[in-house]
Amino acid sequence: MKENYVIGIDFGTDSVRALIVDAHTGSYAGTAVHEYSRWKQGEYCDASVSQFRQHPLDYLEGLEYAVTKALESAPDGVRHKIRGISIDTTGSTPVAVDKFGTPLSLLPEFAENPNGMFILWKDHTANAEAEEINRLAHSWDIDYTKYVGGIYSSEWFWAKILHTLRTDMEVREKAFSWVEHCDWISAELTGNTDPLILKRSRCAAGHKALWHENFDGLPSNQFFKELDPLLDGIRGRLFSDTYTSDEPLGTISGEWAEKLGIPADVVIGVGAFDAHMGAVGALIEPYSLCKVIGTSTCDMLIAPNEEVGHLLIQGICGQVDGSIVPGTLGMEAGQSAFGDIYAWFAKLVTEPVRSLLGESAAKELSEKLLPHLAEQAALLPVTEKDIVAIDWLNGRRTPDAKHTLKGAILGLNLASDSPRVFKALVESTAFGSKSIVERFRSEGVPIHQVIAIGGVAKKSSFVMQTLADVLNMPIKVATSEQACALGAAMFAAVASGIFESLQQAQEAMNSGFDAVYYPRPDQSRVYQSLYTKYLQSGKFLENEFLQAAPGVSQEVL
Repeated sequence: MKENYVIGIDFGTDSVRALIVDAHTGSYAGTAVHEYSRWKQGEYCDASVSQFRQHPLDYLEGLEYAVTKALESAPDGVRHKIRGISIDTTGSTPVAVDKFGTPLSLLPEFAENPNGMFILWKDHTANAEAEEINRLAHSWDIDYTKYVGGIYSSEWFWAKILHTLRTDMEVREKAFSWVEHCDWISAELTGNTDPLILKRSRCAAGHKALWHENFDGLPSNQFFKELDPLLDGIRGRLFSDTYTSDEPLGTISGEWAEKLGIPADVVIGVGAFDAHMGAVGALIEPYSLCKVIGTSTCDMLIAPNEEVGHLLIQGICGQVDGSIVPGTLGMEAGQSAFGDIYAWFAKLVTEPVRSLLGESAAKELSEKLLPHLAEQAALLPVTEKDIVAIDWLNGRRTPDAKHTLKGAILGLNLASDSPRVFKALVESTAFGSKSIVERFRSEGVPIHQVIAIGGVAKKSSFVMQTLADVLNMPIKVATSEQACALGAAMFAAVASGIFESLQQAQEAMNSGFDAVYYPRPDQSRVYQSLYTKYLQSGKFLENEFLQAAPGVSQEVL
């Protein structure tokens, strides 16, 4: 049999990873990772106002480094047998581009302007714009939010565009169009980034940009003009068609083929978001909830269109035909913070150590802290009198997006030590997951099993056991630590013609599962009671506080 290799490239929040896979056996031939240098230094970000931007040079440098190093680590001859490359990225992470598709921050006059950079998924500077989109959509003849759960989020495409156009006149005058990260970086490999003709991802457009075939593509220009005259005409500079990730985007450019040292006929596939390709890498199947657990979570669900396509599922992040597996309805939900909450608590503890004892002591503590807290928390009993925390430290994504909400820890007393607080924070992220499961079920979508991938799923047995107990469902953990890159490689194998269908690629290339967490009945019963307290406490934070303190801005919640 002829040897064929493909490369899956996974652009995460902090780094980019390249994975070279034998398309016929699924074995890994090489891998490498590159941390974004500017992002690592905190450049262009201001967490106090939820501004998170990434420079395209981080992406370009990371792409070249990760692929080059992965190929260097592969056996001799593999680089000459590369047939396809597909890419997944975070999202919604759009950027303003000129008429050639060049991100503005790659132009000298915008090189240090955060508004000309990629606006990362967790940037919440457009909260006000999201609310305006929701108000107008809900009063319009067509509710353009009906396929995205009925609520448009500040984490998404249009809110970020509108906020940027309103706040930066120079960007407003120069921006010709806007492109998602997964679309731009894939097109960059082909050498053709023309925003008017590049193939846009069905996944990105359907879940974040209000695209739907029933709308003849994007919402009408009249809708955007009514929202703000600054958007008048922008629809015509975007797209009307979208493409699933089993399709080819184009062929690698001569420049990138030479730079990477791979054949000139390598096929580049249509890109998608990391969680969606990760679900494919983890063998998602109908009515299996695939949780991609890292700094945040994305929860993926697929189902036959003929069974659930008629539903309009409220409060989720969209339902899109073919966004995950072509031919099935892809549904997305998730939490705005998961591992980020644990990292926040660790920083809360280690920062005073850094100030008092220095960087070395703080680094040593940081490396040991969370495993130690998890070990201690696992020894604590689960009781109905335990501390209850709310996981909205970065707002709430689903169910019912509202990113102005804040988190809380309730029930503290003088015996509340760090393991108990950490335990409550872990339980809060599990309760947030349970609220998503309960929403799907209440909307008529069953969930038969849970699959987990991502850093937290592989590294923390305490978190995963807590999640299984709270959900009262077994959780299977995918063997691959690189499920997103593996899913991208599977799509590359189809886009390049090695396989005729995604199912064939999954059968040949999957890594299987290496752990299953089963719920413990006694803990699950107590957690049901604590979950009720979680819901009641969340309701207080969201509603009753405003009633008790009239005139207080919701921004304080």
